[in-house]
Formats: sequence, C-alpha cells, structure tokens
Amino acid sequence: MTSAQAVAPAGLGRYRGFAFAFSAYLLWGFLPFYMKAVAHISPYEVVAHRVLWSVPITAAIVLVQGGFGSFLRVFRQPRTLAMGFLTASLISVNWAIYVWAIGSGRALESALGYFINPLVNVALGTIFLGERLSRAQVFAVALAVFGVGLMTVESGGLPWVSLALALSFGVYGYLKKTLPIGPTHGFLLEVVLISPLALAYLGWLTVAGDGHFFGTGAVTTLSDTLLLAVSGLVTAVPLILFVYGARLLRYSTIGLMQYIAPSMIFLTAVFVFHEPFSVGKLIAFMFIWAALVVYTATIFSGRKA
Repeated sequence: MTSAQAVAPAGLGRYRGFAFAFSAYLLWGFLPFYMKAVAHISPYEVVAHRVLWSVPITAAIVLVQGGFGSFLRVFRQPRTLAMGFLTASLISVNWAIYVWAIGSGRALESALGYFINPLVNVALGTIFLGERLSRAQVFAVALAVFGVGLMTVESGGLPWVSLALALSFGVYGYLKKTLPIGPTHGFLLEVVLISPLALAYLGWLTVAGDGHFFGTGAVTTLSDTLLLAVSGLVTAVPLILFVYGARLLRYSTIGLMQYIAPSMIFLTAVFVFHEPFSVGKLIAFMFIWAALVVYTATIFSGRKA
C-alpha cells in the first residue's frame, strides 16, 4: 500500500467528503448572480467586505465548535502564520479576478478557468501527493483534457483570466490540504491575517467618500449596503465546505468534482447573461460533463477514489 493510499479516507468519510464538496461547488455555481448584483462596485471593495464580514461568521463557528483556544495558539506558530498569509493572498487574488470578470461580461472565461482548475489539481495531486489514478479515472481525465482543449480553441486561445483563476485556486487548494490546522480554523486565520489590509482600504474609501457601504460615501444605497453585508455568508459557507471536502477526499477526486461549478457558470453565462457561444463550445461542455459522470461513477462503484 502506498502512502497516498494509506491516508485516503474510505467508507462513510468518503461519502461525507463528497457531500461537503458537492455542496460547496453547487453554491459556487450560483455565485455569478451575486457578482452581477455588485458589478458596479469596485472588485477591491467587494473583496475587502468579503474578508471583513467573514471574520465574525467564521469566528462564531469556531466558538460553537469549542476550538477558539487552539485557534489562538496558532499565533505562536510562525510557519503556520506564514502559510496562512500565503493562502490568504492567493484566495484574495482569486476573488478579485473573479469579481471583475463576472462584472465585465467575461463569465465564460471564468468558467473556462475553473474547467482548467481541476486539471491543475490532478497534476498537483499526482506530483506532490503521490496519488495514482485507475483506468476509469485516466479515461475521465482524457475526456476532460479533450473538452478543455476544444473550449480553448473555440475561445481563440487561453485567456489570462482563465489561467489566473485556475492557477490561483489550484495552488490555494493544494496548500490548504497541507495546512496543519483544521479547515474552519484555517479560513479564520486567513481572513484575520488580511483583515487589517481590508480595513485600511475601506477606511481610505470612507475618507475619499467613494465607499458603497452605509454612511461611507455619497454613492451609498440601501441595496448596496445589504449586498455587501451578506458577502461574508456568500464567502465563508462554500469555502469552509470545500476545505472539509478536500480533507476527506483524494485530491484528484476534488479536482474532477470541480467541473460542477464551472458547468453551472457556463450555463448561466449563456442562457442568463446571454454571452455568445458556439456549437464547438457546446460539444466541449458535453465532453467535460462526461468526464465528471465517469469519475463520479468510480466513487460510488466502490473503486479507489
């Protein structure tokens, strides 16, 4: 038995991990609707609010779990703090690009980026975690590679938005899996570490009179205030579900499950936001869904997942 196989969860843990991850990707699939609603607000202001509002929500979860003492001890661990700041920086970059892309009418490019992201995860899991794929899983990866390649050709080349989203979230997920603290503690650490920067930026907006939150600028509206206030829930809930799922599943499994959210984003971009698409892109979409079906079947058939 390899080391990767020794730590791979089995039985109930595997199905719990699948449920956590599936819920996270489903919520992320609906996220473009929120991003469209805040498209008139600077992506940096949206990200700053996502960070700050996530702090009390996640802290409350940690308190309920009874682990706030262990969270505070993390601040005496320089290596963990450095790793937390690195993952916080990666997810902040990912958020900013995504908010900007959806608001700029580039939801299809965002979907393409998250179609590529699972391939990044599979590569990271194979190279750094020693994970091995079964024949069915290799076939699923081949279908996905073909589908992503077709989408890239149809898009006229790989856009920088797609590449930046794929790499930032792929490396973030890998580092989160190796972070030596629990998923909720890890996310709380991230938002706490970057909250001073977020607070400073929002303070600058307040002084300049350019903020969109209640009482911070001439452009403030009630709807903007409410939208920014719920940014913590929009941010924290799916991300915590994701890191729980990542801990309970093999990394390559998480990699291919990530086709759920971009598939929903793709459909939203085409049928709700009315971004143009071709027959070639539709065929690519079908190949990627086929990859997801094949790989998911290996989970429930009892094979190595």
